[in-house]
Amino acid sequence: MRCMICERWSIFSHICSTCQKEFLTPSLYKRKILGSIPVYSFFPYSDIEPLLLTKHTDLGYYLYTIMAKRSMQQFAKEWNYENKVASIGIDDHTQSGYSHTAILSRALKSSLITPRYGKLRATKQHKYAGKSVEERLANPRDFKYVPFGEEEVILVDDIVTTGTTLTEAAEVLHAQGKKVILCLTLTDAQTKD
Repeated sequence: MRCMICERWSIFSHICSTCQKEFLTPSLYKRKILGSIPVYSFFPYSDIEPLLLTKHTDLGYYLYTIMAKRSMQQFAKEWNYENKVASIGIDDHTQSGYSHTAILSRALKSSLITPRYGKLRATKQHKYAGKSVEERLANPRDFKYVPFGEEEVILVDDIVTTGTTLTEAAEVLHAQGKKVILCLTLTDAQTKD
């Protein structure tokens, strides 16, 4: 197969190792939601925008798996914390045969992080792409919470734009007595440079 980025032959991957090193070497970007919860993102938006657009296609499964290994999996290997925590993919319902947020959450699996699936699902499927903060706030996701054991949580999503989805998810978990200690995303739409 050919690399999706440079179009050179790549035997085992949709993105060749050279392009993975050049374009998918993570750098942490940080912002906060709810005043104190850090949101870490790994890639500049402009570097991965074409890859993100594949998320609801068959190809997206492979590309999200590559990005998850290069970012989330590496984070989990290096992360140290005093307690075991759950990772929760935002609205990890299946589309096109897989869930992109479940792929990202699964890559965090380690001795300290346990991925939990189907624990925070949106009951409303409003499309947020390109929408204003006002539009997003007027159309909340109305997440349905399903109980799980861990008290502390890492929220996982592919993109943070305004932070409204992560904020709503964190508020739902806080109302259930859970503590969101941080959020992880592949990219922050504010890093478009």
